[in-house]
Amino acid sequence: MRKRRRWRAPQFFAACGLALAFAVPSAIASPSDPLAQVRRVLATPDAQLDLARAKIAIDRLIDPRTDEAVTLRQLDSLTRAIQARIPVGASRREKLRILVDSLAQPGPWNDARPFRYDLDDPFGEDIRNKLLATYLATRKGNCVSMPILFAILAQRIGLDASLAVAPHHLFARAKVDGGQWVNIEATSFGTKTDDSYRKELNITATAIKSGIYLRTLSPKESLGVTLETLLEHYSKSGANEQRLAVADMVLKSDPRNVSAILHRGSACGRLARKRYDGQPQQALTPAQQQDLAALASCNSAAFAKAEALGWRAEQQKEKAKYRRGVNQAKLNQGRNP
Repeated sequence: MRKRRRWRAPQFFAACGLALAFAVPSAIASPSDPLAQVRRVLATPDAQLDLARAKIAIDRLIDPRTDEAVTLRQLDSLTRAIQARIPVGASRREKLRILVDSLAQPGPWNDARPFRYDLDDPFGEDIRNKLLATYLATRKGNCVSMPILFAILAQRIGLDASLAVAPHHLFARAKVDGGQWVNIEATSFGTKTDDSYRKELNITATAIKSGIYLRTLSPKESLGVTLETLLEHYSKSGANEQRLAVADMVLKSDPRNVSAILHRGSACGRLARKRYDGQPQQALTPAQQQDLAALASCNSAAFAKAEALGWRAEQQKEKAKYRRGVNQAKLNQGRNP
Protein backbone atom coordinates (compact mmCIF):
# COMPACT_ATOMS: atom_id res chain seq x y z
CA MET A 1 0.00 0.00 0.00
CA ARG A 2 1.33 3.43 -0.95
CA LYS A 3 2.21 5.52 2.08
CA ARG A 4 0.17 8.71 2.23
CA ARG A 5 2.21 11.87 2.71
CA ARG A 6 1.20 14.07 5.65
CA TRP A 7 1.24 17.83 5.14
CA ARG A 8 1.60 20.28 7.97
CA ALA A 9 -1.01 23.02 8.13
CA PRO A 10 -1.40 25.65 10.86
CA GLN A 11 -4.61 27.08 12.27
CA PHE A 12 -5.13 30.77 11.63
CA PHE A 13 -7.51 32.60 13.90
CA ALA A 14 -7.46 35.78 15.95
CA ALA A 15 -7.16 34.92 19.62
CA CYS A 16 -7.43 38.62 20.55
CA GLY A 17 -8.98 38.27 21.30
CA LEU A 18 -0.99 36.03 13.05
CA ALA A 19 14.01 36.27 2.83
CA LEU A 20 13.54 32.54 3.05
CA ALA A 21 15.34 30.35 0.54
CA PHE A 22 12.80 27.62 -0.17
CA ALA A 23 12.95 25.31 -3.13
CA VAL A 24 9.73 26.63 -4.68
CA PRO A 25 10.22 29.85 -6.66
CA SER A 26 8.04 32.88 -6.01
CA ALA A 27 4.92 33.12 -8.13
CA ILE A 28 5.36 35.66 -10.91
CA ALA A 29 2.33 37.71 -11.91
CA SER A 30 1.53 39.49 -15.14
CA PRO A 31 1.09 43.28 -15.23
CA SER A 32 -2.68 42.77 -15.19
CA ASP A 33 -2.52 40.71 -12.02
CA PRO A 34 -4.54 42.28 -9.16
CA LEU A 35 -1.53 41.66 -6.92
CA ALA A 36 0.32 44.38 -8.81
CA GLN A 37 -1.24 46.82 -6.35
CA VAL A 38 0.35 44.92 -3.47
CA ARG A 39 3.74 45.07 -5.17
CA ARG A 40 3.41 48.81 -5.72
CA VAL A 41 2.50 49.46 -2.10
CA LEU A 42 5.34 47.29 -0.80
CA ALA A 43 7.74 49.16 -3.07
CA THR A 44 6.84 52.48 -1.39
CA PRO A 45 9.62 53.82 0.89
CA ASP A 46 8.80 53.74 4.60
CA ALA A 47 8.75 57.54 4.85
CA GLN A 48 6.03 57.75 2.18
CA LEU A 49 3.80 54.89 3.29
CA ASP A 50 0.23 55.84 4.18
CA LEU A 51 -1.12 53.01 6.34
CA ALA A 52 -4.74 54.04 5.74
CA ARG A 53 -4.52 54.04 1.95
CA ALA A 54 -2.49 50.84 1.99
CA LYS A 55 -5.04 49.07 4.20
CA ILE A 56 -7.90 50.20 1.97
CA ALA A 57 -6.08 49.01 -1.17
CA ILE A 58 -5.55 45.59 0.43
CA ASP A 59 -9.15 45.42 1.61
CA ARG A 60 -10.36 46.10 -1.94
CA LEU A 61 -8.62 42.91 -3.07
CA ILE A 62 -10.78 41.08 -0.56
CA ASP A 63 -13.99 43.02 -1.20
CA PRO A 64 -13.97 45.08 -4.43
CA ARG A 65 -17.01 46.98 -3.15
CA THR A 66 -14.77 48.80 -0.67
CA ASP A 67 -15.13 52.53 -1.38
CA GLU A 68 -11.80 54.26 -0.86
CA ALA A 69 -13.22 57.79 -1.04
CA VAL A 70 -15.94 57.11 1.52
CA THR A 71 -13.55 55.38 3.92
CA LEU A 72 -11.02 58.21 3.68
CA ARG A 73 -13.75 60.79 4.34
CA GLN A 74 -14.79 58.90 7.46
CA LEU A 75 -11.18 58.82 8.64
CA ASP A 76 -10.78 62.54 7.93
CA SER A 77 -13.94 63.37 9.88
CA LEU A 78 -12.88 61.26 12.84
CA THR A 79 -9.38 62.75 12.78
CA ARG A 80 -10.73 66.34 12.80
CA ALA A 81 -13.04 65.54 15.71
CA ILE A 82 -10.16 64.12 17.76
CA GLN A 83 -7.82 66.97 16.89
CA ALA A 84 -10.45 69.48 18.01
CA ARG A 85 -10.29 67.97 21.50
CA ILE A 86 -6.52 68.30 21.81
CA PRO A 87 -5.42 71.52 23.54
CA VAL A 88 -2.55 73.57 22.19
CA GLY A 89 0.78 72.37 23.58
CA ALA A 90 -0.59 69.02 24.71
CA SER A 91 2.00 66.39 25.55
CA ARG A 92 2.21 63.14 23.62
CA ARG A 93 0.75 61.27 26.56
CA GLU A 94 -2.20 63.68 26.70
CA LYS A 95 -2.79 63.26 22.96
CA LEU A 96 -2.76 59.51 23.46
CA ARG A 97 -5.26 59.74 26.32
CA ILE A 98 -7.61 61.88 24.24
CA LEU A 99 -7.36 59.46 21.30
CA VAL A 100 -8.27 56.51 23.52
CA ASP A 101 -11.16 58.43 25.07
CA SER A 102 -12.43 59.56 21.65
CA LEU A 103 -12.70 55.98 20.45
CA ALA A 104 -13.95 54.34 23.64
CA GLN A 105 -16.37 56.90 25.07
CA PRO A 106 -19.57 58.11 23.40
CA GLY A 107 -19.73 61.78 22.46
CA PRO A 108 -20.06 64.22 19.57
CA TRP A 109 -16.53 63.29 18.49
CA ASN A 110 -17.78 59.85 17.40
CA ASP A 111 -21.47 60.66 16.83
CA ALA A 112 -22.23 58.98 20.17
CA ARG A 113 -21.18 55.65 18.63
CA PRO A 114 -18.05 54.41 20.43
CA PHE A 115 -15.94 51.62 19.04
CA ARG A 116 -16.28 48.21 20.67
CA TYR A 117 -14.80 44.73 20.53
CA ASP A 118 -17.05 42.42 18.54
CA LEU A 119 -18.14 39.75 20.99
CA ASP A 120 -20.25 38.06 18.28
CA ASP A 121 -17.20 37.27 16.14
CA PRO A 122 -14.30 37.15 18.62
CA PHE A 123 -12.00 35.19 16.31
CA GLY A 124 -12.65 37.26 13.19
CA GLU A 125 -14.04 34.20 11.42
CA ASP A 126 -16.00 36.45 9.05
CA ILE A 127 -13.12 38.02 7.20
CA ARG A 128 -15.21 41.06 6.29
CA ASN A 129 -15.09 42.03 9.95
CA LYS A 130 -11.35 42.61 9.58
CA LEU A 131 -11.85 45.26 6.89
CA LEU A 132 -11.40 48.88 7.86
CA ALA A 133 -14.64 49.98 6.18
CA THR A 134 -16.62 47.38 8.15
CA TYR A 135 -15.16 48.54 11.45
CA LEU A 136 -15.91 52.19 10.71
CA ALA A 137 -19.48 51.33 9.73
CA THR A 138 -20.38 48.89 12.52
CA ARG A 139 -18.05 50.21 15.26
CA LYS A 140 -17.43 46.55 16.15
CA GLY A 141 -13.87 45.32 15.68
CA ASN A 142 -11.30 42.68 16.49
CA CYS A 143 -7.57 42.43 17.07
CA VAL A 144 -6.90 43.21 13.41
CA SER A 145 -9.19 46.13 12.62
CA MET A 146 -8.97 47.78 16.04
CA PRO A 147 -5.17 48.24 16.37
CA ILE A 148 -4.84 49.17 12.69
CA LEU A 149 -7.40 51.98 13.02
CA PHE A 150 -5.76 53.07 16.27
CA ALA A 151 -2.34 53.29 14.62
CA ILE A 152 -3.78 55.17 11.63
CA LEU A 153 -5.47 57.79 13.83
CA ALA A 154 -2.47 58.10 16.15
CA GLN A 155 -0.24 58.89 13.18
CA ARG A 156 -2.78 61.37 11.83
CA ILE A 157 -2.81 63.40 15.08
CA GLY A 158 0.98 63.59 15.12
CA LEU A 159 2.00 60.67 17.29
CA ASP A 160 4.69 58.14 16.44
CA ALA A 161 2.67 54.94 16.27
CA SER A 162 3.20 51.45 15.00
CA LEU A 163 1.95 47.88 15.29
CA ALA A 164 3.35 44.89 17.14
CA VAL A 165 2.59 41.18 17.03
CA ALA A 166 1.98 38.57 19.70
CA PRO A 167 0.81 34.97 19.16
CA HIS A 168 -2.49 35.14 17.23
CA HIS A 169 -2.79 38.78 18.21
CA LEU A 170 -2.03 42.29 17.01
CA PHE A 171 -1.73 45.43 19.12
CA ALA A 172 -0.64 49.04 18.68
CA ARG A 173 2.29 50.99 20.07
CA ALA A 174 2.63 54.74 20.53
CA LYS A 175 5.64 56.79 21.59
CA VAL A 176 5.08 59.16 24.50
CA ASP A 177 7.24 61.90 26.03
CA GLY A 178 10.79 60.79 26.69
CA GLY A 179 10.76 58.40 23.75
CA GLN A 180 9.06 55.54 25.61
CA TRP A 181 6.88 53.17 23.57
CA VAL A 182 3.56 52.29 25.21
CA ASN A 183 1.59 49.17 24.26
CA ILE A 184 -2.05 49.92 23.46
CA GLU A 185 -4.42 46.98 23.76
CA ALA A 186 -6.89 48.36 21.24
CA THR A 187 -9.50 45.65 21.88
CA SER A 188 -10.06 47.11 25.37
CA PHE A 189 -8.50 50.58 24.93
CA GLY A 190 -6.04 50.00 27.75
CA THR A 191 -2.31 49.57 28.12
CA LYS A 192 -0.41 46.37 28.70
CA THR A 193 3.24 45.61 29.39
CA ASP A 194 5.43 43.26 27.39
CA ASP A 195 5.66 41.03 30.48
CA SER A 196 1.88 40.71 30.55
CA TYR A 197 1.81 39.57 26.93
CA ARG A 198 4.63 37.09 27.60
CA LYS A 199 2.81 35.50 30.52
CA GLU A 200 -0.74 35.56 29.16
CA LEU A 201 0.19 34.24 25.72
CA ASN A 202 3.02 31.92 26.79
CA ILE A 203 5.55 33.53 24.48
CA THR A 204 8.81 31.61 24.39
CA ALA A 205 12.17 33.22 25.09
CA THR A 206 13.29 32.08 21.64
CA ALA A 207 10.38 33.96 20.03
CA ILE A 208 11.35 37.15 21.86
CA LYS A 209 15.01 36.82 20.91
CA SER A 210 14.25 36.08 17.26
CA GLY A 211 11.93 39.08 17.06
CA ILE A 212 8.83 37.36 15.72
CA TYR A 213 6.83 38.78 18.64
CA LEU A 214 6.75 41.99 20.71
CA ARG A 215 8.97 44.13 18.48
CA THR A 216 7.98 47.54 17.20
CA LEU A 217 7.31 47.10 13.50
CA SER A 218 8.58 49.46 10.84
CA PRO A 219 6.04 50.98 8.43
CA LYS A 220 6.82 48.31 5.83
CA GLU A 221 6.62 45.54 8.45
CA SER A 222 3.29 46.95 9.66
CA LEU A 223 2.06 46.81 6.09
CA GLY A 224 3.09 43.14 6.00
CA VAL A 225 0.85 42.53 9.00
CA THR A 226 -2.14 44.09 7.23
CA LEU A 227 -1.48 41.74 4.30
CA GLU A 228 -2.07 38.76 6.57
CA THR A 229 -5.83 39.33 6.15
CA LEU A 230 -5.40 38.95 2.39
CA LEU A 231 -3.42 35.76 3.00
CA GLU A 232 -6.29 34.45 5.11
CA HIS A 233 -8.76 35.41 2.36
CA TYR A 234 -6.78 33.45 -0.22
CA SER A 235 -6.50 30.52 2.17
CA LYS A 236 -10.27 30.36 2.68
CA SER A 237 -11.01 30.73 -1.03
CA GLY A 238 -8.45 28.10 -2.07
CA ALA A 239 -6.38 30.57 -4.09
CA ASN A 240 -3.08 29.09 -2.95
CA GLU A 241 -1.01 30.33 -5.91
CA GLN A 242 -1.95 33.91 -4.98
CA ARG A 243 -1.45 33.09 -1.30
CA LEU A 244 2.08 31.89 -2.05
CA ALA A 245 2.81 35.02 -4.08
CA VAL A 246 1.66 37.38 -1.30
CA ALA A 247 3.56 35.42 1.36
CA ASP A 248 6.73 35.80 -0.74
CA MET A 249 6.17 39.54 -1.00
CA VAL A 250 5.68 39.92 2.75
CA LEU A 251 8.74 37.83 3.58
CA LYS A 252 10.90 39.86 1.22
CA SER A 253 10.21 42.96 3.32
CA ASP A 254 10.01 41.16 6.68
CA PRO A 255 11.68 37.72 6.91
CA ARG A 256 10.52 37.43 10.53
CA ASN A 257 6.81 37.62 9.76
CA VAL A 258 5.97 34.20 11.16
CA SER A 259 2.39 34.26 9.90
CA ALA A 260 3.62 34.69 6.32
CA ILE A 261 6.09 31.85 6.86
CA LEU A 262 3.27 29.56 7.96
CA HIS A 263 0.96 30.66 5.17
CA ARG A 264 3.73 29.90 2.67
CA GLY A 265 4.22 26.41 4.03
CA SER A 266 0.50 25.73 4.21
CA ALA A 267 -0.03 26.98 0.63
CA CYS A 268 2.68 24.63 -0.62
CA GLY A 269 1.08 21.69 1.17
CA ARG A 270 -2.34 22.47 -0.29
CA LEU A 271 -0.93 22.88 -3.79
CA ALA A 272 0.74 19.49 -3.48
CA ARG A 273 -2.52 17.86 -2.41
CA LYS A 274 -4.44 19.57 -5.19
CA ARG A 275 -1.99 18.49 -7.88
CA TYR A 276 -0.91 15.02 -6.78
CA ASP A 277 -3.18 13.45 -4.17
CA GLY A 278 -4.36 10.06 -5.40
CA GLN A 279 -1.62 9.72 -7.98
CA PRO A 280 0.96 6.95 -7.48
CA GLN A 281 4.52 8.26 -7.31
CA GLN A 282 5.61 6.01 -10.17
CA ALA A 283 2.92 7.47 -12.44
CA LEU A 284 4.33 11.00 -12.16
CA THR A 285 6.61 12.43 -14.83
CA PRO A 286 10.11 13.53 -13.78
CA ALA A 287 8.94 17.16 -13.89
CA GLN A 288 5.95 16.35 -11.68
CA GLN A 289 8.13 14.45 -9.22
CA GLN A 290 10.45 17.43 -9.02
CA ASP A 291 7.50 19.77 -8.44
CA LEU A 292 6.09 17.53 -5.72
CA ALA A 293 9.47 17.32 -4.00
CA ALA A 294 9.82 21.11 -4.11
CA LEU A 295 6.37 21.61 -2.63
CA ALA A 296 7.07 19.06 0.10
CA SER A 297 10.36 20.79 0.91
CA CYS A 298 8.59 24.15 1.08
CA ASN A 299 5.94 22.79 3.42
CA SER A 300 8.33 21.15 5.87
CA ALA A 301 10.93 23.93 5.72
CA ALA A 302 8.36 26.60 6.58
CA PHE A 303 7.24 24.87 9.76
CA ALA A 304 10.82 24.05 10.74
CA LYS A 305 11.74 27.71 10.25
CA ALA A 306 8.77 28.94 12.30
CA GLU A 307 9.55 26.54 15.13
CA ALA A 308 13.22 27.54 15.10
CA LEU A 309 12.11 31.17 15.53
CA GLY A 310 10.07 30.23 18.61
CA TRP A 311 6.59 29.75 17.16
CA ARG A 312 4.41 27.04 18.61
CA ALA A 313 1.06 25.72 17.44
CA GLU A 314 -2.07 27.03 19.12
CA GLN A 315 -3.65 24.54 21.46
CA GLN A 316 -7.40 23.98 21.30
CA LYS A 317 -7.65 24.35 25.06
CA GLU A 318 -6.27 27.89 24.76
CA LYS A 319 -8.91 28.77 22.18
CA ALA A 320 -11.61 27.21 24.36
CA LYS A 321 -10.43 29.19 27.37
CA TYR A 322 -10.59 32.41 25.42
CA ARG A 323 -14.07 31.60 24.12
CA ARG A 324 -15.26 31.06 27.69
CA GLY A 325 -13.96 34.52 28.55
CA VAL A 326 -15.83 36.00 25.59
CA ASN A 327 -19.05 34.27 26.62
CA GLN A 328 -18.68 35.65 30.14
CA ALA A 329 -18.13 39.14 28.74
CA LYS A 330 -21.33 38.80 26.69
CA LEU A 331 -23.23 37.78 29.81
CA ASN A 332 -21.84 40.76 31.71
CA GLN A 333 -22.75 43.03 28.82
CA GLY A 334 -26.32 41.72 28.93
CA ARG A 335 -26.53 42.51 32.63
CA ASN A 336 -25.14 46.00 32.11
CA PRO A 337 -26.48 47.31 28.78
